[in-house]
Amino acid sequence: MYKDRIQAGHALADLLARYEGQNAVVLAIPRGGVEVAFPIATRLRAPLDLVIPRKLPVPSNSETGFGAITADGSKVLNDDLISYIGLTNVEIDKIAEGVLEEVKRREKRYRGDKPFPDLTARIAIIVDDGLATGYTALAAIDYVRKRQPKKVIMAVPVASKDAEMLVKSQVDEYICPLTSNRPWFAVASFYGRFSDLTDEEVLNCMKKYELVVEGW
Repeated sequence: MYKDRIQAGHALADLLARYEGQNAVVLAIPRGGVEVAFPIATRLRAPLDLVIPRKLPVPSNSETGFGAITADGSKVLNDDLISYIGLTNVEIDKIAEGVLEEVKRREKRYRGDKPFPDLTARIAIIVDDGLATGYTALAAIDYVRKRQPKKVIMAVPVASKDAEMLVKSQVDEYICPLTSNRPWFAVASFYGRFSDLTDEEVLNCMKKYELVVEGW
């Protein structure tokens, strides 16, 4: 159990300390991943940036995702779940279109005109506050891989066993201190405080990090 996302970030920072000075970039998945990534980037003295995938929600249950999409329109899909609930390609495309609009809105809101960082020959550390199904993480990994980093690391404070099995094989290094076999897994249940972050809180966290960098 973590007190909050910041404490979870410090726990991961301890496990990632060896990457200080190794040309790493910390890429947070917003919104919740930003608070976890802040202590990591601070500890590593590494740039903090964002990678913005978004869950594709099941129509009958928005909390459950059948995949995820990134800003370039690339999708990662849970084919077994799609088959089970009977989603058609037309339905998938319609849902994806709506979610992509939100991804692009967040890209514009959070990044403005700032381009995605050049990852060529760098170590990309992708951070989120937890993995439930793992498909959002897979979409982020796919997006990052296209930018040809030297190494891709996935770092999360907690994950379901199923998500871990899905994600671990897709990265060069996987760091997660706590894995759960609970049949009903919820990331929030592993935190004492786990409120939803707003766009403003994400931006404030990024601005706070800029001040930290200026102080080095």
